[in-house]
Amino acid sequence: MAVIVLASASGAPGVTTTALGLAMTWSRPVVLVDADPVGGSAILAGYCRGALIHNDATVNLVLAHRDGRLSAALPSMLMAIPGTQVSLLPGARSHGQAAGLSDVWGALASELRALEGTGQDVIVDAGRLGMMHSAAPLIAAADLGLLVVRSDLPSLAAARQWAEAWSVGVEDGSGASSGACLVVGEGRPYSGRDVAARHRELG
Repeated sequence: MAVIVLASASGAPGVTTTALGLAMTWSRPVVLVDADPVGGSAILAGYCRGALIHNDATVNLVLAHRDGRLSAALPSMLMAIPGTQVSLLPGARSHGQAAGLSDVWGALASELRALEGTGQDVIVDAGRLGMMHSAAPLIAAADLGLLVVRSDLPSLAAARQWAEAWSVGVEDGSGASSGACLVVGEGRPYSGRDVAARHRELG
C-alpha cells in the first residue's frame, strides 16, 4: 500500500492526531503530508511544539512545480521527526497560502505514489472534506481513504453523505481506490459494531 488519506466529514474528530499516531506506529518509513487547507501547520505547532522550524515547503512546492523540478526538489522539503521513521511534508502556514497549492496537488500525488518504489508509504492529513482549496487530487490518488468520524448522530449523518459521494468518486476517478470509516470515541454513544450495522442497513 502506498498512499492513505485521512479526512473528516464534519467538525474536528481528530484527523491530524489520528494521522500522526498512524504514522508514528507505522512499520516502515513513512511520509506524513499535511494537506489540511485550513493551514497553520498543526503538527509542527502541536506535536513538535515549535521545536522544528517550518521550512516553507508550500512556497517551495509551488516554485519547484512551476520550474519542472518537483521530483528532484521534494526530498529536500521533507522534515525528519526525530526518533521516528516519519518524514513530514509541512502544510500551508495559512488558508490563503493553501490556495497556491491548487495546481500542485496533481503533480505531487504522482510523486508521492512513486515513493512506494523507495520503500516508503504515504499518509495524508486532508482535513475536512468539501473545503475550498482541498487536496482533491491527493484523495483521488489514494489507495485507501479513511473517513474519520465521531460516534454521535450528527457526525455519522455527515459521514454517510460523504461516504456516498466518495463511493461515486471511485467510479469516476475522483475518489480513493477504496474507503473505510474510522470511528473516534467509540461508545459515545454508538459502538463501532452499531455504526457498521447501521451502514449495512442503509446500503
